Amino acid sequence: MASETLRTLEDRGFVESLWIKDASVWTDDGHQQALIRNRLGWLTSPTLMRQHADDLKEFADEVRRSHYTHILLLGMGGATLCPEVLSFTFGPKMGFPDLVMLDSTDPAAVKAALGKINLPRTLIVVSSKSGLTAETMAFYAFFREQIEKGSRGKPGLQFVGITDGGTPLEKLAKSQGFRKVFLNPPTIGGRYSALSYFGLLPAALVGMDVAGILDRAVAAVEEAGDGVPIRDNPGVVLGAKLASLAKAGRDKVTFVFSPGIAPFGIWVEQLLAESLGKNGRGLIPVDGEPLGAPAVYGPDRVFVAMTLADEAVALESPLAALEEAGHPVIKIRLRDPLDIGTELYRWEIATATIGALLQVNPFDEPNVQESKDITAKLLTAYRTSRRLPEWAVDREEDGIALMTGAGTKPLTVSEGLGAHMALAKPGDYLAFQAYLSPKPEMAEALQELRRMMRDKTKLAVTVGMGPRYLHSTGQLHKGGPPNGLFIQLTADDAHDLAIPGEPYSFAVLKNAQALGDLQALRNKGRRVIRVHLGSKDSVETLKKFAAMLARSVPAH
Repeated sequence: MASETLRTLEDRGFVESLWIKDASVWTDDGHQQALIRNRLGWLTSPTLMRQHADDLKEFADEVRRSHYTHILLLGMGGATLCPEVLSFTFGPKMGFPDLVMLDSTDPAAVKAALGKINLPRTLIVVSSKSGLTAETMAFYAFFREQIEKGSRGKPGLQFVGITDGGTPLEKLAKSQGFRKVFLNPPTIGGRYSALSYFGLLPAALVGMDVAGILDRAVAAVEEAGDGVPIRDNPGVVLGAKLASLAKAGRDKVTFVFSPGIAPFGIWVEQLLAESLGKNGRGLIPVDGEPLGAPAVYGPDRVFVAMTLADEAVALESPLAALEEAGHPVIKIRLRDPLDIGTELYRWEIATATIGALLQVNPFDEPNVQESKDITAKLLTAYRTSRRLPEWAVDREEDGIALMTGAGTKPLTVSEGLGAHMALAKPGDYLAFQAYLSPKPEMAEALQELRRMMRDKTKLAVTVGMGPRYLHSTGQLHKGGPPNGLFIQLTADDAHDLAIPGEPYSFAVLKNAQALGDLQALRNKGRRVIRVHLGSKDSVETLKKFAAMLARSVPAH
């Protein structure tokens, strides 16, 4: 199947077209082609950034000599996902600052980030391609105020910016006296920016071997060149396999990682979901789902196993069992952590390839703006009314409120949940959108919830932490195939924090984002309900909800 797809790509001259930036491989629309041609800078980004590796190291050494203990990275989506992957994979380095990241408007997350740093000795990196990302600018306002409270000098020197040229953030950085602002090539889109300043500056600041990562990426560029036979092009081969399997009904790309590179999934999840989930098409990436026995998976799965060479043995047996049961398993082995540079580039090429085969533009995100626009209207109304609208509660039980938006009145919450789950069909996936505190015990409870629902239904189950997922899988949810079944989970915030210069707080902003996405999903005709877990300990209430949901679904 994949060999036929490769032959089709070869006949079309796909690789040659890619390198001459012929956007007709993705669309016949002239306007879209012009936009795409301006989004292909990632193709040569490793080579370009390798020339700047020494400059990054020099700046990192300058910061190190300033005796900072922490680097705080503020951003959303592509601005933080690659640094998170690299930070976990390579770990802290002796003598360099520790990296702390903030990509959630949850007040508890903002407070936790503040608690992890020594503020006077923290360099804060404000990262936004557009320079006006709402969450990022709210984070900046908060931490700028915190620094100014105790600063006697020039507070701007504790800030560094990463953005495109001419953005509001660049202007802010200059007017507010930032220590430095790094201008990224404007032809590199956010989710393709891993091998640019967005991914590499935070890595350099905490002592990672940026040159080594880029050396592997540059080698990957050469392997993807138009002079390489298409069957020897790792990214195109991977893309052809996944596209072929998706067309055959195996569109749930389920990732299995060895422990040392486990967070790679959050980056590739965004890349696949936001690039390909549009025009009613796309692949559904499933990251972080606990590995189960072959019998709990439906025929819509393909597994991608990525392992470090010295960690591969532990996964051999479960992967073999999946293969024996007839599930396709694609295996990728990294020699060592530096091969992350290779994989970042391979997956970008693969995604561009899949886009061509599915005939979608992998370089835009048309439906992301829908949620943002609704959220902006809600916040504008809040400025005068000081309140947000709420969906009517259909049934409340033991502190858990069910809101379907359909005006139905089930006798119990479980009955209402059962009616929602009864809408599921073979080939669907279940997505939990959790606007809950991102603490470890919550993550554990959500993992147990998704494992239980997968085992009971054989559906692929994803979990997205809100509002973070809006910059990742949110495009897929609204623009991709209509095979998602959505449950939005919310809870009251135990504590709140003001956003300087705004009449609303972080809790209000988070709730407005949840409501905005909820309405956007409804506008698209998606099957979505909201469950509010109340004001008590939301971890325990989440477990109660899980029990209600379990009772509502008969085991398959």
